[in-house]
Amino acid sequence: MASKPLTLTPYPGDGAVLLAFSLDPQQLNSNDLAGFAIQCTPPTGQPYYLFNRLNFSTKMTTNTTPEQRVWTSSQAAPFQKFHWLDFPPDMVPGGTVPHTYRYKVTARYCQGSTLVDGPSDEATVQLAPQQNGNFEFGFTRGYLTSQAYAAKFNNKDIRQEPKTLDYDTMPFQAQYEWLGYHARTMIFGLLQECVKDPSLTVDLFAYDLDEPDIIKMLEALGPRLRAFLDNASLHTGTALEVQAHTRLVNSAGLSNVKQGHFQRFAHDKVIIQKRNGVPTKVLTGSANFSVRGLYVQANNVMLFTDSQVAGLYEQVFEEAFIEMSSFSGSPLAAKWFDFPNQPNIPKFSVSFAPHKNASVSLDLVQNALNKANSSVLFAVMELGGSGPVLQTLQNLHLGGKVFSYGMTQSEAGFTVYKPGQPGVLVPFAALDKHVPPPFDQEWRGGPGQVIHDKFIVIDFNDANPVVFTGSSNLAEGGEQQNGDNLLAIYDPKVASAFAVEAIRLVDHYQFRAALQAATNVNPLSLSPCGNAQKWWHRDYDPNDIYNLQRELLALRPSGITSVPSGGAAGGRGRGAPAKTSKPPAKPIPAGMNPPRKKKR
Repeated sequence: MASKPLTLTPYPGDGAVLLAFSLDPQQLNSNDLAGFAIQCTPPTGQPYYLFNRLNFSTKMTTNTTPEQRVWTSSQAAPFQKFHWLDFPPDMVPGGTVPHTYRYKVTARYCQGSTLVDGPSDEATVQLAPQQNGNFEFGFTRGYLTSQAYAAKFNNKDIRQEPKTLDYDTMPFQAQYEWLGYHARTMIFGLLQECVKDPSLTVDLFAYDLDEPDIIKMLEALGPRLRAFLDNASLHTGTALEVQAHTRLVNSAGLSNVKQGHFQRFAHDKVIIQKRNGVPTKVLTGSANFSVRGLYVQANNVMLFTDSQVAGLYEQVFEEAFIEMSSFSGSPLAAKWFDFPNQPNIPKFSVSFAPHKNASVSLDLVQNALNKANSSVLFAVMELGGSGPVLQTLQNLHLGGKVFSYGMTQSEAGFTVYKPGQPGVLVPFAALDKHVPPPFDQEWRGGPGQVIHDKFIVIDFNDANPVVFTGSSNLAEGGEQQNGDNLLAIYDPKVASAFAVEAIRLVDHYQFRAALQAATNVNPLSLSPCGNAQKWWHRDYDPNDIYNLQRELLALRPSGITSVPSGGAAGGRGRGAPAKTSKPPAKPIPAGMNPPRKKKR
């Protein structure tokens, strides 16, 4: 069967959609491709075109401020890449009714100095709440959508200064609901349910804890709350967590609130709901119960409505609450716990740290990485930590076996691992001037990370996808010293949503890296019509990793024709044997490889 002139493949996320598209190579032989226009038709209202931050005439450099940026309709400034992330502005988290969006992607061709439509493809996307029966998961928006935040809230502050637990949050509610998005809705919904029902009690693990409304709900539980709070050095002295501890002791009672940090951190972020003493629900994930965790950082949470799953977490809480020092030697820290057939819950497994040996948890992750068939996407705190998992992630983009896409954060800044490139460090200092208020106040200050949403997604659109996520930083040291939980979730919908999150993170900071390097001599702008150096050359060169990216996302793993050895970009590698019998795309003549700074 003949291939379509243009193929559009959507991947729904949590209130976002990744649109991947591919143009048949034959279309490029007789047309000058300017890029792609994207039109969205929302559930109610009229169709509109997505906007591009680059265009043909405006030159963006490292000195361009957010106020100077021009947004242009993709009809006039088509996207010069083969995937795009859209965040529909009217998406509301929670509820059960899916939001149906219709997307149309159209190739835009140059005819002289004008643009005309080429082939198009359309797809309907259900952006429903990320809930599957007794399992729900959600993400924060965080700082990453700062331009939308600027337009919606005019860069209003996100907390009172100086920092305190006692400020009035009412003036900030609209911002908090928008920034915290689905993750906040889930956390607040669970706590509100517990506060209202006197038959419900809560057991809490908390690391960072300074969100005023969360603390007020915990206080409202009175003696129905038991809490295990971290007291590592960053949560002592003048830290707000010291005040939070005092307030919870006053409301719940001294015997119901304990502190500790295992060998380093009590790093779990867990809420266990019990009805008449029987565990019924458990919420876990990467999101701290703090202003930074919900409104600045990129994070995720997961909610299990299942007595067996909640009961296992309750055993972990009891073990730590009664005698933290012996936890690593308990059976709870000795293995993965498998849940293959819980009602209306995806197949998953979970492990609890600290372990006597990190191999208890990390061997499963390492084995999955070794067996990856088509892709590995990730966001972790720092690859400089110990252990084989982090070392593998650091070198994946050089291996030439699978497509890898990810990023990490260290004290120096962000390192973006995009296919075919060594890690590109984006220093904090270089980004500071591009961070709009109010996020500039939280950008570097305070404990914790900006990229806190740590996870690994393996083969997200392949036959056997898996997501590793939780509170764990996936480092050997952390797995042996921190109180943490790590989950392995085997579900295509969950994997797709986490893949969208990974690409959202990488693309955001990759653009900032490109902006950092842009000068008046080599600014960022769209490649013009008639340019002999075609912007799309690398995306159709079978020896280039960007060809693999286009095929993997738009055509799925079965459409991959070749894998460049050594993860080459820019036609610098040697093509590996094809993974399918489909013939590779016709090579583009050498010498048409454009300067990368000109492209977006």
